[in-house]
Parts: sequence; C-alpha cells; structure tokens
Amino acid sequence: MANTIRLKKRAASGSAGAPTTLAPSEVAFNEADKKLYYGFGDDGDGTSSSVISIGGEGAFSTLTTNQTVSGNKTFTGTVDLSGATLSGNTTFGNNLVVSGDLTVSGTTTTVNSTTVDVADKNITLGNVGTPTDATADGGGITLKGATDHTIIWTNSTDSWDFSEHVNVASGKEFKINNTSVLSASTLGSGVTGSSLTSVGTLTSGTWSASTIATSKGGTGQTSYSNGQLLVGNSSGSLSKATITAGSNITVTNSSGGITIAAAAGQPTAGDGIDVSGSEVSVDLKANGGLSIESGEIALKLDASSITGTLAVGDGGTGATSASAARTALGLVIGTNVQAYDAQLADVAGLSVTDGGFIVGNGSNFVLESGATARTSIGAQTLAADLTTLSSCQSGGASALAALTSTEIAILDGATVTTSELNILDGVTSTAAELNILDGVTSTTAELNILDGVTSTTAELNIVDGSTSATSTTLAAADRMVINDAGTMVQVALSDLVTFLENGTASSFELDGGTF
Repeated sequence: MANTIRLKKRAASGSAGAPTTLAPSEVAFNEADKKLYYGFGDDGDGTSSSVISIGGEGAFSTLTTNQTVSGNKTFTGTVDLSGATLSGNTTFGNNLVVSGDLTVSGTTTTVNSTTVDVADKNITLGNVGTPTDATADGGGITLKGATDHTIIWTNSTDSWDFSEHVNVASGKEFKINNTSVLSASTLGSGVTGSSLTSVGTLTSGTWSASTIATSKGGTGQTSYSNGQLLVGNSSGSLSKATITAGSNITVTNSSGGITIAAAAGQPTAGDGIDVSGSEVSVDLKANGGLSIESGEIALKLDASSITGTLAVGDGGTGATSASAARTALGLVIGTNVQAYDAQLADVAGLSVTDGGFIVGNGSNFVLESGATARTSIGAQTLAADLTTLSSCQSGGASALAALTSTEIAILDGATVTTSELNILDGVTSTAAELNILDGVTSTTAELNILDGVTSTTAELNIVDGSTSATSTTLAAADRMVINDAGTMVQVALSDLVTFLENGTASSFELDGGTF
C-alpha cells in the first residue's frame, strides 16, 4: 500500500503556540501561527524534554530576499537605517526623538497629540518663496468642532475675520492705537459718535437733544396749557386738545386739573318711564311678565298677559299648545316616539332574574327558567343528551366531539373486546405511527417474530434513530453491529482497526492527529 506520513497538526481556527508535550523527535505543525515544532531531548517517560520551533513562516526572517515581516518585533542596540527608505504608512507606537532638523515635504501634516509644546515664541504661517498679501489670503487658524472655528486673513477687506465670539478676560479692554474704546461696562471716552439702534435701561443722565417724536416713543410736544390732553390723530401722531362742554354738562380747566359737572335741568318722562320730582320709575304692564322685587326688575314666568312665543332655539317650544309643542320639538307620537303598548309595559314589569327567559305564552310575554324554559324552547331532549356526555371521563366528551362521521362508523362496526380496547387505551403511539400500522401487511409468523423480541424500548429507540449520545470510553473488545453481506453480526473494534491498517483493503490513510 502507499506510505503516507502525516504530521500532528493544529487547525488554523485553534490557538497559536507549541504543543504542551511531544514525544522525542515528534514533529507537529500549527496552522494558526504557521510554525513547525519538534520534541527535543527525552525525559525518559516517553515525552521530550522541551518543544522548540524549527521553521515555518514567522519563525525566521531572510537576510537578502524581499519578505513581509508582521507582528511585534523588539530591537536592542542601534538600528542603522541611513541607507534605507521607509515607504508606505509607518506607525511609531512609542516616543520618537529627532535630534536633527525635521523636514516634512508632504501635502498634509496631521498631529493627533493632545498637547503641542513649541519652544520657539514665534510661529510663521504662509512662509513661501515670495510672500504677499495675495498668498496670505485665506490663511489663518482652523479649530475643528461641530463646525469649523476660524481666524482667517481676508485680503479683500484687509482684515482678520473671526468666526466666533471674542471673550476678553475680566479687567481687560479693547484698544485702538493704545486708546481704550470698549471695556466690560464702559465705552471709551474717545468714542464721540455712534449709530446705536437700541440701549439698555437708562437710570441717570440729562437729555439735551431734540424733541423725541411720537414714532420714537416720545410726545413730540414741549409745552401745554391748562386742561390740554394728548389725543391720537389720523396721521399717527399726538395732538393737544381740551374737553368741550355739552348739553347740561360744564367743563372747567385749571392748572393740572379738569372739572366736569352737570348743568341745571330735570329729566322728563318718556314711554314706560315715569318722573315724579327727582324720582324716575318704570311703568309696568299688569301681568306682562315683569315685576319689581326688592327694588329690582324681575321676570314673572306665570304672567297671563305675555305676548308671543319663545322659539325652540331660545329654549322654548315655539308653540302655545301641547300638541303643537310636541310637533315643534320632533316628538310626535307614532312618528317620532313609540305610542303606549300594553305588551311592552308587561315586558318592562318582568323581574330581572339570573337564568330567566322571556317567552310568549300565546297571549302575553312571561318569564320562565329551568326545565319550564327548556320545554318551551324545545331543548329538553338536548339537555338529556348533554347530561349523558357530562358523565364521560375527563376529556372524553371533547375526544368524542373530535371524531368524524367516518371514524364513528368504524367504531360502530368494530368487534374488538373490552380487553383489546384497554390495551389500545394505554398506547402512546402518535396518530402517524398508528396510520403506519393500519397499512401493515405482515403475516402472523412475522408478527410472532416481533412478539419474541427481548429488546428494551430504549434499545429500539436508539436503532429507530435516537439523536442522543452517551460518552463512552471505547476498548478494543467493544462490539459494533455490521451488515456482513446481508447478515447482521457483532464485530469487535479491534477487527475494525485491523481493517483500517490494511491500506490495500481499506484505502485508508492515518494522519498524525491534532494537538
């Protein structure tokens, strides 16, 4: 047979590293770290003294050929890279100290450190070969945030543009040509002109400017005479005016005051009003619906001389008779509402009892319950059948209710004995399993064979396809069932090993196992 040597291995999905133990000179390969290991020395107990790495990718680096070296590498001493070029992205995980000048020629320099310390006290931006204001345009400082926060030089306006507020520390101020123009609470004395559109609350000072117009919140006036008031006019401003006296009214203007008084004269009587001396009273119509109660006018609803009707929309009926009122309110008997009915009255008079039925007895409606009600509605026979079903064992009635008419006909013609039914009563087979038995064509002799089987239920379930497994330590003398050219026999595991070792017969190749 073909001789094939397999090394002990660990799959790539396993852990990197050497086997815990190897036999002396035994070789193993780990696909996880791609290294080859062998057992070195002999402890005298069948295991090697140590396990060492002897090769494979990752075990060594070549000296002259191109090679990709990955993983962490630690170098001690001096590493001379004077003749080397670092290409691609290079990451230094620890501090990098540059003793000479550092020149960065790339397009973008990115610094991800938290703090940048620079010993030089001047930072130069835009240091090109020939710097001008045009080359400086758009230059400055950008702080990244939810939006960019910038200080940018704009050549067209010849100014620095700040994108955010400028907050000056307490006690500091803004100066122009070393002259204070603004502090936290004061405009500089040198600020003599401004275009303020609003100010805060003025608590002191003297107004020395022109008259404040009405449109600016002023009055537009500078002087007044006795009794003059400010009154709005159609032009939107305020005009000075005085109160004019009217009929039986006098007006007296004084410095800072206006007196309004009634002129001489008495009221005169009118329709429904009586005047007697200085007393004015109301002339009420008898039974007209109004009366005087406790010196006040009141509405008398039972007055007989009230004219007109109160509409439905005002809370009345809009009618003067009961029939007309029902029509106006949409309550016409026989049309809008049910007329009186003696039988409805009888139903309304019946007692509300638990289990009671309202049944017609040929002349009226009466209340019945129990056997009397069942007789009236023809349910007495059904009640007897239900009583019979209620005597079934627990679940029996529901089981009978689930039978089809075909299944009931089969039971009706069955000749099985009570003993045979009792055997079926304890069967735990499923409906699918019974359906299989229903179509079995086995002979009596074949069934008698099954009748003599001594296998347990657990053993038959294992053969039937049980998916459970039992942890068992196998031995060479253990048996397994084999179909030997049509005959089922038990075979020792040692016979299986002999078969597998015979490569000519089994075409089977043994490997070195795993670690």
